[in-house]
Amino acid sequence: MPSTPTETFRAARDLLLRTRTDYETAVREFSWPRLDRFNWALDHFDVAAAEHPDRLALWISHADGSETRLGYGDLARRSNQVANWLRAQGVHRGDRILLMLGNRVELWEVMLAAMKLGAVVIPATTLLSEADLADRIERGGVAHVVAEAAETSKFASLGGHWTRIAVGLVEGWLSLSDSESVEPEFEPTGHTRAEDPLLLYFTSGTTASPKLVEHTHLSYPVGHLSTMYWIGIQPGDVHLNISSPGWAKHAWSSVFAPWNAQATVLVVEQPRFDAASLLDRVTACGVDTFCAPPTVWRMLIQADLGRWKVPIREAVAAGEPLNPEVIEQVRRAWGLTVRDGFGQTETTAQIGNTPGQQVRPGSMGRPLPGYTVVLEDPVTGELGDQGELCLALDPRPAGLMTGYRDSQERTALAMRNGRYHTGDVAARGADGHITYVGRSDDVFKASDYRISPFELESVLIEHEAVAEAAVVPSPDPVRLAVPKAYVTLVTGAEAGPELARSILAHAREKLAPYKRVRRLEFSDLPKTISGKIRRVHLRTVEEERGTIAAGSRRPGEYWEEDFPGLKG
Repeated sequence: MPSTPTETFRAARDLLLRTRTDYETAVREFSWPRLDRFNWALDHFDVAAAEHPDRLALWISHADGSETRLGYGDLARRSNQVANWLRAQGVHRGDRILLMLGNRVELWEVMLAAMKLGAVVIPATTLLSEADLADRIERGGVAHVVAEAAETSKFASLGGHWTRIAVGLVEGWLSLSDSESVEPEFEPTGHTRAEDPLLLYFTSGTTASPKLVEHTHLSYPVGHLSTMYWIGIQPGDVHLNISSPGWAKHAWSSVFAPWNAQATVLVVEQPRFDAASLLDRVTACGVDTFCAPPTVWRMLIQADLGRWKVPIREAVAAGEPLNPEVIEQVRRAWGLTVRDGFGQTETTAQIGNTPGQQVRPGSMGRPLPGYTVVLEDPVTGELGDQGELCLALDPRPAGLMTGYRDSQERTALAMRNGRYHTGDVAARGADGHITYVGRSDDVFKASDYRISPFELESVLIEHEAVAEAAVVPSPDPVRLAVPKAYVTLVTGAEAGPELARSILAHAREKLAPYKRVRRLEFSDLPKTISGKIRRVHLRTVEEERGTIAAGSRRPGEYWEEDFPGLKG
């Protein structure tokens, strides 16, 4: 029987590696490893590094044609140095580190170092505005910030007592490069409990304030065994994930799932997405497993896929439902079936079409090993074949968050009745395959980013001419949907192109790029008898339009494209 944390983790991991194409056996025999203490960086990554120090762990293909290649041994040593240096700068167990880096080596070094120290990482995308960062620093209780030199100006006006660490040289900031001369042997101050917090993710919800999701040294490192299984990653594979740092999906597929399997994380650097260039690198780098959001898949099929003889064995998509025609075009060109999966920032991969199993058109698959999925009627609470997608909490899946760190009420609501409620509605067929229906609230996805209408509306009504606003998804052939605002004006304001441009420019200035309102329509807002805005009606109006032609406009509707200088 396994006796150490490493052996216990490895036993569970190895079972899933052996049953990669045997779903029934995996589900029947797998159980989450029972761990009282566990530090993934020390108990798994460093052990793997000692076994195979030269095995490629991280491979960055830079835009200029150069490459960075680091073995497991290299990253174990470098993360030791970074951990020792951070400790010398005052980073202690339990401290919260805001980490705002792009896909560069230092991102992985700091992630591993923070784990070794027992610090808590708050990942942050470089797209965040000053207001976003101020909110994260305050509500996240940030004690230290690690940011790229080019992004440090965003912090200039932010108060608080927190350590400033830059990747690069910035006046008034410590330089992470100083860690390169530090002792490469690391000694932890004590054991890490599996239940200790490791990650805090800010994720948009139905209110203006993003939710603060807490994960532990168990829930994401160990929990992503389900993600590893869904993707089908094997030891030594080259795994490419298209995702931006700062979002949970990056940790899913660019850290934990591939390194759980002792595979290689590949990053293809592209200032602007280019399908042909990406596929050239996929072929040249010998990519075995590939994960990308549906937005990327929809852009890829616009290229002549048949031109590339790709080495890909497993291809998956996550973030939103994948169009059946995209799956079919990839199958015709490459003989591969792109497999859907489902999960959340709050969890690891819960449901998926797994390797070797038949994919049902439109289905996101079956519950992954370790997860018991039930569908709850939102009115009666009874379980059936359609309803809110919930996870049974007895036993509690390892990949589930501990809760929303800043709201006991929100946590209690999500965990009510002995189930975790995802807020998503789904249907289950007779064969057990689950089909996604939609969100049970007004949050929607645009280009794989979750958008909270309330947050965007709060910015819009700051404009002097806007009395009320409602934001809904508007169909887009590439992004699936883009944020569109229905706007009611204050008395005396005159609807027209000049005012539309002014409102869109206001939103552009106040919102991070991925939240940008890209379409606007002047209109009275439909309301319930109690005065609440009926967004469901506006969503239906947009959905019934289907794919909108580039020149198509409703009366009083304006797009970013109508105003040179705004789009981008």
